[in-house]
Amino acid sequence: MTIQSIQTRDVRFPIGSGHGSDAIHKDPVYSYAVTLLGSASGKTGSGLAFTLGEGNQLVCEAAEFYAQRLAGQAIESVMADFGRLQRELADEQQFRWLGPHKGVVQLALASVTNACWDLWAKSRGVPLWQLLIDLGTDELLATLDFSYIEDVLCRDEAAALIEAARTSRADRMAILETGYPGYDTSIGWFNYSDNQVTANVARAVAAGFDAMKLKVGSPDMERDIRRARLVREAAGVNARFMVDANQQWTVSQAIEFARRTQDLDLYWLEEPTHPDDVAGHAAIAAEIAPLKVAAGEHVPNRVVFKNYLQAKAMQFCQVDAVRVAGVSEFLVISLMARKYGIPVVPHVGDMGQIHQHLVLFNHIGLGHEALLLEHIPHLQEKFTHPCIVENGVYQTPGEPGMSTDFRQLQV
Repeated sequence: MTIQSIQTRDVRFPIGSGHGSDAIHKDPVYSYAVTLLGSASGKTGSGLAFTLGEGNQLVCEAAEFYAQRLAGQAIESVMADFGRLQRELADEQQFRWLGPHKGVVQLALASVTNACWDLWAKSRGVPLWQLLIDLGTDELLATLDFSYIEDVLCRDEAAALIEAARTSRADRMAILETGYPGYDTSIGWFNYSDNQVTANVARAVAAGFDAMKLKVGSPDMERDIRRARLVREAAGVNARFMVDANQQWTVSQAIEFARRTQDLDLYWLEEPTHPDDVAGHAAIAAEIAPLKVAAGEHVPNRVVFKNYLQAKAMQFCQVDAVRVAGVSEFLVISLMARKYGIPVVPHVGDMGQIHQHLVLFNHIGLGHEALLLEHIPHLQEKFTHPCIVENGVYQTPGEPGMSTDFRQLQV
């Protein structure tokens, strides 16, 4: 399975009607920098990085630069020591200046990394979750880069975590039959009217969701509080109800909101302030407990996740494999979170296509709790094998690869 052709595609989907809107992204265009790795067998690895439109072409250009290193190589050889290769790419002397490990170059590395994993799973004829479960501990570790985090998680510690979970894997395989619980993040986009929000909550409950999320972070906190009360009333007292401020508050504003909504029994407060402010998140987390902080959508790499975990600044880890450097860095962060006892509830810039595989491995292979996976339906018809969510639950994907092929995109 030799990589013979390399292409990138700038794919953009205007979604309109207020869909996807939040306190900062008022008119998003859901977009992907797609890396396509073609092989002589006809199989194509399809890798994604997610953006909101403008600048997507820059990620494509950077991904093409990285991917040229793969031309003529067999995918088995590439993945046999992928952790080393990923570090070399991330540390490429000129591109590194544009990061390091963040922004356009990191998104590009995500696209290329994910294409490699997709092609590897397709070459073995298995879905990504199965590939991850089938890999031996040393094989899995060889795909990961532990640089800059070895003070909290070295390779030997990671191996111990994987081996400890391996002994009880059989106890968790039932998730493949029951499916993975989802939550509806589309009930309360920022631009939706109050009536839309109320109707969407009723629709979500009828569809089997017992967890849902509202976008907050308005300049008018009274609006946020009013809408939060609408959702709690419509969803009922037993629903898990989260709010997401998309980084719009100061530390004191986040604390004020949490204080004024104590009676709503919120499940988490997401991205309350600037994503680089680890100390700010830690201060919020300490002040609003037992309400928990969720973060990670805009955390770009394993080093910053390390800092969040060290500082007790997040109680839900929302790492996104199309935001950090792809599946490999996602797994490193999942391992760190497992060590710290923090659940992983990914942000799904991929619309859940890749993450439906990763959460299955997190649960079966690493022993993470099968908690929740975000569900956003707006691009479902764009994928060749869209994720299937029934009665609020993700059904286990069975096709080879990691479900990232778009309709009408060919190498």
